[in-house]
Amino acid sequence: MKAGTWVSPADGAVVSHAEVIRQASHSRVVLLGEQHDRADNHRWQMHVAAGLLAHRADMVMGFEMFPARLTPVLMEWSRGDLSESEFLQRSEWNEVWRFDPELYMPLFRFCRDHAIPMIGLNCRRDLVSEVGKDGWDAIPERLREGLTPARPATPAYRRYLFDITGGLRPGRAAQSAEDPAFDRFVRAQQTWDRAFACRIADVARQPEAPLVVGIIGRGHLEFGHGTPFQLTDLGISEITTLLPQDRAAPIVPNVAEAVCYMAGESVSPPA
Repeated sequence: MKAGTWVSPADGAVVSHAEVIRQASHSRVVLLGEQHDRADNHRWQMHVAAGLLAHRADMVMGFEMFPARLTPVLMEWSRGDLSESEFLQRSEWNEVWRFDPELYMPLFRFCRDHAIPMIGLNCRRDLVSEVGKDGWDAIPERLREGLTPARPATPAYRRYLFDITGGLRPGRAAQSAEDPAFDRFVRAQQTWDRAFACRIADVARQPEAPLVVGIIGRGHLEFGHGTPFQLTDLGISEITTLLPQDRAAPIVPNVAEAVCYMAGESVSPPA
């Protein structure tokens, strides 16, 4: 398949770019997955967002990269009130995310250039660790950041998480996806899933709500697990998940509503 080709993982059918974007624009939420360190993934997210904007001028973009407390700073940036250096400094980029900012700047510039409101979807890292260690009920109300408890993981999600974290291997404490030794990791992962879902739902429930586009790591999105599952629990069911697809990798059935083939990262010639 050539770069830019869209395929439906449900049946392997090729779908036109125009049709994918048109259908997605009718959703309440569009989730665009990524591998965090892939510049081509972020360029693809920007191009998809631009297509959605042609159908929906009322758009908000939410970012896993930022905790919700930094949303006022993101809004300042979207309004054009901050320089790039001010934005990176005040958004605490080197503390909250730490990846090369140039990976994401095309997306951030897109939002500023089109005055698209940006919101943070994440929570404090300590909350994730605390829920993983002690469970949700151990967290005082004042420290929950307005989040609600995650709907428990399905057996299928536990198996997915177990597999993508290495599966059964020598020295691993958890011997299966069902092993209680795996509970701590699952609770932590679901804290992120629920945080992203709660922030998105807060916008999607508004009267005359805009289209909410979520920029989120694909491990929180694949197969309808993670954030889509939590959004459904929160009453948000019109969700479209779109993912970038490496040409060398097989398409796994039902991993998303549609996947788009990437050209691959460009390689500079030797000096």
